[in-house]
Amino acid sequence: VDAVVGVLSSTGDPRAVLLMRWMSGSTYLVDGTSAAAETVLAVILIAAAFAARHWLDILPLGPAPSVAVGVPLARARLALFGLAGLLTATATLTVGPLSFVGLMGPHLAREAGLTRAMPQMIGASLIGGGLMVAADFVGRTIVSPYQIPAGLVSALIGAPFLMLMMRRKA
Repeated sequence: VDAVVGVLSSTGDPRAVLLMRWMSGSTYLVDGTSAAAETVLAVILIAAAFAARHWLDILPLGPAPSVAVGVPLARARLALFGLAGLLTATATLTVGPLSFVGLMGPHLAREAGLTRAMPQMIGASLIGGGLMVAADFVGRTIVSPYQIPAGLVSALIGAPFLMLMMRRKA
């Protein structure tokens, strides 16, 4: 991806700016139509994730216990990987890669003591959404009238925090 941005930048193509803005996790270009479409897709995919919560509770026990209680292991794994990919792609297509928000939400939900699938999904969603709103707010106000992309703000704050969490676990 960096090579594509480099080529577009070196040729003076104006799309390079849009691509760089998207890659930084910017919410600047999100309008009402794309937000509504994102909301509809999110509701559908999150409902599917909630429907798969039993698999998410059982699969961490390992393959043998999962098969013993009747979970179709290959089908469950494929469905969950596909669902995770669709959820990620839906969000990424709209605002770009917000990797630290996606990393921090589940980790913070687990740190909050949420261990079962349903509470952890809800907690991670609320925490991730809160982090996204906070990063967007900080990015829009800290150097006003200029704006810093939410993905960059979340990475600047999230990277040291994630390293602190990893260091604490070691």
